[in-house]
Amino acid sequence: MKHRDDHRNKAIGIFDSGIGGLTVAAEIFKILPNENVIYFGDTGRYPYGPRSPEIVRRFARQDVNFLLEKGVKFIVIACNTASAAALDYIKKIYNIPMIGVIEPGASAAIASTKNRRVGVIGTTGTINSSSYTKALINFDSSLKITVKACPLFVPIVEEAYTDRPAAKMIAEDYLADFRTKNIDTLILGCTHYPLMKKLIGSIVGTDVKLIDSAESTAVAAKQALTEADLLNQKNSEGKKNFYVSDSPDKFKMIAKQFLGKRLSKVELIDINSY
Repeated sequence: MKHRDDHRNKAIGIFDSGIGGLTVAAEIFKILPNENVIYFGDTGRYPYGPRSPEIVRRFARQDVNFLLEKGVKFIVIACNTASAAALDYIKKIYNIPMIGVIEPGASAAIASTKNRRVGVIGTTGTINSSSYTKALINFDSSLKITVKACPLFVPIVEEAYTDRPAAKMIAEDYLADFRTKNIDTLILGCTHYPLMKKLIGSIVGTDVKLIDSAESTAVAAKQALTEADLLNQKNSEGKKNFYVSDSPDKFKMIAKQFLGKRLSKVELIDINSY
């Protein structure tokens, strides 16, 4: 029994191409507060979006190798690009339970929509991969799906411009199509976008349910850990450790917007050695 408890006490590993995955981490902290968490942001090779699937798969393997060296029990790919390009690939290689952000987001949208009209917004890479469309159609082939790449949303979030008039103008331009498509559900298919929820909601309308893939992924992680009997049984708050492949100080600064507090310690690692 002690051996089992030792395994449950191991950390959840989260990796992302940079900082956006902190929205997923924040939701996991909220619903699984006593879990130890190790977060790796591959800031030195950010963004993954424009890269070829082969390169993303190679990066994902290195990210997983780093987390496994840290002794994690479960892995969350908190990156839409890596979820689309690498999840199925790395699942076959490693004997550790893991989830990405796409399936949980698609599943939550299916549960939400009443009129079977769903919108998806994401980075150019995610939209071009059709990953959400494929996942949605897999669940329900009768859906009418409208997609839109919103690449400027990421810098708007990272530069803390979400409340500026320029952000509103850009968002209105990007989201105009959805007003005429009669969608009742919109997937925020990028981990940065939950920080723009208020602005996006004000444009698409209160009758459109926003699916936060970060929230959906945290719920799916809890469910998977419960089913695998891997939940940490301790009542104390879990330890949170953060690692990056470049610029820890910049990461600390931007992370405050995602976590609501400045991180005291972020460690730099050489991901290429994995």
